[in-house]
Amino acid sequence: MNQKQVRIGIDVGGTFTDAVVIDNETMDVIALKKTPTTHDSEEGVAKGIINIVRELLDEYHIDAENVVFISHGTTQATNALLEGDVARIGIVGMGDGTSARNETNVEKLELAPNKFLEVFHEFIPSSDVSDSTIGQAIDTLIAKGAEVIVASEAFSIEHPEHEIRVIELAQKRGFYATGGFQISQLYGLKLRTRTAVVNGSLIPKMMETSDMTEKVIKDLGIKRDLMIMRADGGVMSIDEVRKRPILTMLSGLAAGVAGAIMHEKISDGVFLEIGGTSTDISVIKDGQVMIKNASVGGHKTYLKSVDVQTTAIAGGTMIRHTNQGIVVGPRSAHLAHLPYECFDIPEGETFTIKMIQPRAKDPDDYVVCEDSSGKTYAFTVAGAANYLQCVHAEDYSCATSKGYTQAWEAFAKYLKMDPVTLATQCMDRASEQIWAIIEQLIADYELERSFITLYGGGGSAGVITHYLGKKYDLKSKVVNNAPYISTIGVALAMITEQIERSVVNPNEDDIKRIRADIIDKMLEMGALRETIEVSIEVDTLNNVLIANASGTNEIKNNDAAVVVQSHEELKKIAIQSLGYETAEANIVVENERIVGVEVNHSEKRALGIFKKKTTSAVILTKDGVVKFRRPNGKIVYGTKGQFKDVMSFIMDEYSTFSDAGQTVPELHMFAKFRTFNYSGLMNKEQIEDISWMDLEGLEDDERIVFLVTRRG
Repeated sequence: MNQKQVRIGIDVGGTFTDAVVIDNETMDVIALKKTPTTHDSEEGVAKGIINIVRELLDEYHIDAENVVFISHGTTQATNALLEGDVARIGIVGMGDGTSARNETNVEKLELAPNKFLEVFHEFIPSSDVSDSTIGQAIDTLIAKGAEVIVASEAFSIEHPEHEIRVIELAQKRGFYATGGFQISQLYGLKLRTRTAVVNGSLIPKMMETSDMTEKVIKDLGIKRDLMIMRADGGVMSIDEVRKRPILTMLSGLAAGVAGAIMHEKISDGVFLEIGGTSTDISVIKDGQVMIKNASVGGHKTYLKSVDVQTTAIAGGTMIRHTNQGIVVGPRSAHLAHLPYECFDIPEGETFTIKMIQPRAKDPDDYVVCEDSSGKTYAFTVAGAANYLQCVHAEDYSCATSKGYTQAWEAFAKYLKMDPVTLATQCMDRASEQIWAIIEQLIADYELERSFITLYGGGGSAGVITHYLGKKYDLKSKVVNNAPYISTIGVALAMITEQIERSVVNPNEDDIKRIRADIIDKMLEMGALRETIEVSIEVDTLNNVLIANASGTNEIKNNDAAVVVQSHEELKKIAIQSLGYETAEANIVVENERIVGVEVNHSEKRALGIFKKKTTSAVILTKDGVVKFRRPNGKIVYGTKGQFKDVMSFIMDEYSTFSDAGQTVPELHMFAKFRTFNYSGLMNKEQIEDISWMDLEGLEDDERIVFLVTRRG
């Protein structure tokens, strides 16, 4: 029996269920497997999950007790919304006045064309709330056809008692129920109610799936709790899914970028998950995904999800010829039910070039080829890339057919063009559409272009990633195990939580309270206290206090698996990460996990006179992964016993002062194996109090390292 401790990730898609087994010590991929998703089984998708996990355990001789982490990502919540497979909602609105009545009365939501979420509404003035009036409202909603009860009251984030009572009385009647206060701690009654409505509509379906999936995992003898992928790229416990299934919505988009961060250890870049039908594009900055509020049916919610931009340009996107020349997409070969030319055409065929309308309402200018037997093949972006020999031989999307080159030559002859010129135009048109999105993301997130690397994942990563990088003069890389990067992301994702709370001018007690609350929530979901990292942001513009936390369900010292780089190699990596060919680099400090490097670069004038000298700070892990790079940043360090003196030095030396007062620097702290981000805190007292709390449990001689960047 294999005694290695392993992590298992399962990605339940619309067509296939993928699974991956990862060595928990080395993080190497041990096994990959794919099986059809079992939608039609009596046990639903859980049947496919138990089949694939059992096969992996048997084939690789893995003892169930050695599974230390098991997680699955699912498109079920997203699919339920797209297909209208949701529960009818009854809202018990509460508050004072017409405004509260109107804001809790959520209109019927159109989830997709002709797919609606039905909503019924009853209102109780807060002064009249009692068990009797609540019961009457619930019974009326049930009589109208409500299947789930949603409680929503003005100011419930401060006083949730009425919402809690509605939930209790609904549950006594045998109905699922949820409240606005459970979903968000932000003011905004209408938005909070709408988010709770979407959440409630998913509860019955997700409860059924969660219960079934949890049971089959336990039946296999796996002791660890099943975790579920969230929309923000982390995972949460299955108990949390039962309360807040909305958090799993859009999690399929988050899994790929989570895999890129955790498996490839990417700290900065643009990640493209390129499939056959579409490409998902997201930004990674300081090892974090970018987050935004998600919308449902065009309506904003309080759900936080990875900011993923999607385009219908991918490996299987078909080629068109119009009066304006070559056009790419949006129809894909997969959705047109046509085989790819680069995977399916046998050698020695003769071809007839035709223009078709793949589906109703599509234009009739999509170009295909028909062989001598009458079989039709699509011309695709993957075919163009292969014809230009842009796809590496070992790549998943490398051409496997022999006759596709003759097909492209017949296509070019049909248009009276050179085939290389034709394929290049196709790749250029595809790249331009993807680049337009990347360019906007660069502007939105203020990315430094010289730092950017394009990282490609998905089955068609080799088709577009390198071509795009070459065309726009950016570094590019196809990630390891690219076709399975989403499944790997599910296996490696960390437990995460976020709390956003409306607080006007928060004081130290408010910050300590939200920090304690999010740590309690993380512990409840199974994270170990020693692994929890918390960052807190004060949004003074919107009067919002934001706490983010991440952690794991185990303490793992994988020093044996880390290939420690030499100091010379680490200095070289630091220089290259800043876009320099040559510079002076010095190791300033290191601890158990990270190394701090100071890089000095001199830029000369044309006459050879020094123009300017830039000192930058780079923080790397000991195996050479860049975690942070800050032009004009500084590295400061000391021991826990010197904390007050070190913090006073940082605040005095790197703050800026004006008539408006002190502007504290952006600050990150590194202590043992943990990283703490204080860049969202805006005054000295907040930073000192919270960072001191984060050092709790460390000895006075423990080294602490700060990355400091002056603002403005």
